[in-house]
Amino acid sequence: MFNMAKIKAHIKTGFGKLEIEGESPQELLEMLKRMTPEFLNEMSKVVSVKLAPPLKTQLEGIIESTTEGPVITTREKISHYEAIGLILYASEKKVNTSSKINRLLLSSGIKSMVPARLNEMTKKRRVFKPDPAKPEFKLTMQGEKWIEDEVLPTLRTATR
Repeated sequence: MFNMAKIKAHIKTGFGKLEIEGESPQELLEMLKRMTPEFLNEMSKVVSVKLAPPLKTQLEGIIESTTEGPVITTREKISHYEAIGLILYASEKKVNTSSKINRLLLSSGIKSMVPARLNEMTKKRRVFKPDPAKPEFKLTMQGEKWIEDEVLPTLRTATR
């Protein structure tokens, strides 16, 4: 009995390389067809959670967790928008009230007109109110991306 050659496909994804193998081209195509966007999305989430450095490590030298909440410790010059974004980013469930953000900024040595800045950040789609009846604000996905892709990398290189 001889061994049939297998067919392999190497696919680059956003989370790494995926390798699939089949006995025939048809089997390979069937496997590919069964990989739904939901499957790939779940796979990406699981892998990114496992590979992402813990939040505490990412924010080291920039934000410190206190009993009051996250306090900005970086000595770099940051805008009020960035400061509010960082406080929200480091807050539990990335949610906080305007008054709590204001207290945390004051503890960080930053004076800001928080309600006005939050209003402007809402217009820029960086924050939103998950429940209009509550005074809480939350970072939008766009806001989180802004913190992760622009604000944190700038501060990380400055604090090294």
